[in-house]
Amino acid sequence: MPNPQSPIPNKHLHYLSLIIVIILGAILRFGNLDFKPLWMDEIITTIFSLGKNYQDLPLDKIFSLTKLTDIFTYKPGISCSQIAGNIASQSTHPPLFFCGMYIWLGWLQSVDMDWIWKVRSLPALFGVAGIFVIYWVNRIAFSPQAGIAAAACMAVSPFAVYLSQEARHYTLPMLLVSLALLGLIQIQKDIFQSQKIKFRVWFFWVVINSFALYVHYFCILALIAQIATITILLFGQRRKIQLLKKACLALTLSTSGILISYLPWLMIMFSHSNRSETDWLQVPQHIAPFYQTLINWVLMVIVLPVEKQPIINVVVSAILMIVCGVWIGREFLQGLKKLLIQEETKFATFTLLSFTVWIIIEFFAIIYFLKKDITVVPRYNFIYYPSFCALLTASLLSRKKEIIDNRNSKSNYSLKKNRFLILKSPLFIILIMGIISCLFLLLNLVFQKPFQPEIFAKNLNQEPSIPTMVVVAYS
Repeated sequence: MPNPQSPIPNKHLHYLSLIIVIILGAILRFGNLDFKPLWMDEIITTIFSLGKNYQDLPLDKIFSLTKLTDIFTYKPGISCSQIAGNIASQSTHPPLFFCGMYIWLGWLQSVDMDWIWKVRSLPALFGVAGIFVIYWVNRIAFSPQAGIAAAACMAVSPFAVYLSQEARHYTLPMLLVSLALLGLIQIQKDIFQSQKIKFRVWFFWVVINSFALYVHYFCILALIAQIATITILLFGQRRKIQLLKKACLALTLSTSGILISYLPWLMIMFSHSNRSETDWLQVPQHIAPFYQTLINWVLMVIVLPVEKQPIINVVVSAILMIVCGVWIGREFLQGLKKLLIQEETKFATFTLLSFTVWIIIEFFAIIYFLKKDITVVPRYNFIYYPSFCALLTASLLSRKKEIIDNRNSKSNYSLKKNRFLILKSPLFIILIMGIISCLFLLLNLVFQKPFQPEIFAKNLNQEPSIPTMVVVAYS
């Protein structure tokens, strides 16, 4: 695989490809953005993002449907501290995303769009930004070509698009994790290649992780995985590192800085962990979390309609996804093995792989020690999706290069056949499967909203001439 510092053969074509990929990712994320109905968690997110709480809702009274939109009306003059207070007492999340959403909705006051589009547009924008950042992660870690591959994979990933179209705080932490990985990769390269400790890189890493902790609690898992990865790299290669003591000091000071920045919210985080709102996750069923994890990995690449479909459609879609998943997994492992062997890529590959493995270990610790099976919720894998995407595309790109090199070694292998081989490469097929999956997503055939709100609304409207009253309980 080319060195990340090597010159780009055709800069204009390279950056044009990146622009096209970002535009495609934006189209998929903003397409039909307000087509799907809001579900409960999106509504709760919107309420807190508007600076309101449950006491501000009309309780124990009957009101008309026309007054429902008043609940979701933006009111200026609410501070971030007020939003944080509501979050601390009535929610189980950090406050930063909600404060950012309130500011965003204020900026969009003059925009003539439905409020559902407005609350979903910010996560979609973060999703587009993530494409650009993952490009730089793989460009620095592996090569410019690997950067384009990672950006393209994230742009058409049905999982990434699904998260980007939710009025929830998943794409922002995913963006911040990508930025943290960017800093982590640069730190690794500075230590092993340049034999330098760059203050600005460590400071960037500290700032990003400090912000991330105030966006989503799962970013704590990401921070632990990063610290563990750096520690293993430092002590595993301590004889080759000239600046070992300085690197250890930088890690200690940086980690301390992140922890100190989180002290104002630390006790609130502990109180949130004991709240009943986190008890809805079911107890793990034997080895179910293991195969559910494998299924979640497949869903990051390909999703075919299986929800509320005829049984024949379900069977065919499931078989196709399993076959694709097994084939991609085999190609990925072969490419990963090559990356771990090559001198110029082994440390970057280990860094991303170690980060991913540590988070998965933390997931299973939560599952089996805290008895909360988080693998039943595919969206929670957002926390390590950036490293998954980076590793997958780098491995498949390495695998494609290996196949082409082997075929080119044959004297009778023509350039025309070589181009045809590229179209059959795992990376190209993943991109095609991703685009097809995203089309199903935009049509609301996959990753459908929990509790099926569209069916509930349809059932309510079966007899429009008859007055209907809906009673909602919350405890």
